[in-house]
Amino acid sequence: MIPDQPSRRPRLNPEKVHVAAVVALWTTAGVTLAVLAAIIVFILVHGLPMLTPEFLLAQPESMGRAGGIFPTIVGTLALTAVALAIATPLGVGTAIYLNEYSRGGRAAAAIRFGVDCLAGVPSIIFGLFGFIFFVIYLKMGWSVLSGGLTLAVMVLPTIMRTAEEALRAVPASYRQVSFATGATTWQTVTRVVLPVALPGTVTGIVLSIGRCVGETAAVIFTAGTALRLPLSIFSPTRTMAVHFYILAREGLSMPHAYGTAAVLVITILLVNTIANAIMLRFRAGVT
Repeated sequence: MIPDQPSRRPRLNPEKVHVAAVVALWTTAGVTLAVLAAIIVFILVHGLPMLTPEFLLAQPESMGRAGGIFPTIVGTLALTAVALAIATPLGVGTAIYLNEYSRGGRAAAAIRFGVDCLAGVPSIIFGLFGFIFFVIYLKMGWSVLSGGLTLAVMVLPTIMRTAEEALRAVPASYRQVSFATGATTWQTVTRVVLPVALPGTVTGIVLSIGRCVGETAAVIFTAGTALRLPLSIFSPTRTMAVHFYILAREGLSMPHAYGTAAVLVITILLVNTIANAIMLRFRAGVT
């Protein structure tokens, strides 16, 4: 009997595989940038003609059909500030505990599992939770505080996870040198680890700002849709995203809707640009 000869499989040329992979990656990146550019250009083309000082600084009139969007700008900034003021110390503090103080175990695993589950919850569920717990049970009503607390719970996983990954990326030698000089764990964390991990931490905060600014479902249930200027954290308010959604859904004024969308896009672009500039400057100072 003739023994079976091993099948000969054609070997792939490594250079051709490399070229094909590079082409595929550039193609996917180009498609992504093209889609992003198309969305931004479409919104700006329709919305920029509306961006006048009167539109940005005037009060809305006739349910948003006329006038400006100044109360919605203030409401968006207020909700984002409340959410970040609560979520940032909680998220960064939890990340420091898990990475610098915790030695693993069931408690740390339970915290990470809970945060991962929280990150996958739809925003409408956060809105329902905020409406039942903050608005009704705690009797806060539709207010900036209720909306800010709901957004804080929603962005907490993003801040915590990015901060933890940034802390984990700091080389262990930095901590060893700090401990060798007699520094305590807290001194090492605050003076050595956190400054090095700051760019990654800021990235998580910037992502959270974008989510807070663009959120609609959770905000409608908790902050309300009032068009008047919020005078305190206990006042109801309407964000720019909610204002755009209501104008577009009900067909009240598409020019005003596009103008609001343009302000949203420009705001997010400015936030990301400023954050990147701060991170680059900080990295240059560290190196």
